Amino acid sequence: MARSKSGDDPSARERILTAAEKLFAETGFDATPTSRIAEAAKVPKGLVHYYFRRKSDLLTALVKRLPDEHIEPSHVVVPGDVAASLRGLVAELDARLKDSRLLSHLLWREADTHDDVREALQARFQTIVRQVKAVIVAAGAGTIALADVDSAAGLLALAVSYRHSVARHPEDTPMMDREVGFIADALTVGAGTKA
Repeated sequence: MARSKSGDDPSARERILTAAEKLFAETGFDATPTSRIAEAAKVPKGLVHYYFRRKSDLLTALVKRLPDEHIEPSHVVVPGDVAASLRGLVAELDARLKDSRLLSHLLWREADTHDDVREALQARFQTIVRQVKAVIVAAGAGTIALADVDSAAGLLALAVSYRHSVARHPEDTPMMDREVGFIADALTVGAGTKA
């Protein structure tokens, strides 16, 4: 086993987190004893407490395992086409969710009872809002009223976040063509009448 200079076994820590993620998703945080996590990770129970003093520290560590949701607008923006740009952003966000479906679902479920998780998910939601707004502004090239952009960004971020919170299986996350089309049409129709 590879050990760091301090004697820690990084693979044991990773096995503990992987086991905790799976077991929390299956039976819930409160119903999963640390002894069961240790058993599933094939480590002594004391090692779980060595890496994670409290069981809730496991949830905090799992939040950090969520993929980065920062997407450069230039990677998805189609100048002059808000709908295509938003579809590109949603597709990128969905692709990042694909690798953490179980974890995302678990964390959304535990957010009601764990402040650390709720705060981390709220911060992630604000990141999505900012990204949607940046994509709309870049695609609309100044033709859309900022108040409309704020409302649209909030609505689409809510829709994406909701889908990601319930998406344990790929078939649960259909592309949001109707929602994206509705928002894009509302933004561009509003822009046309204000000119």
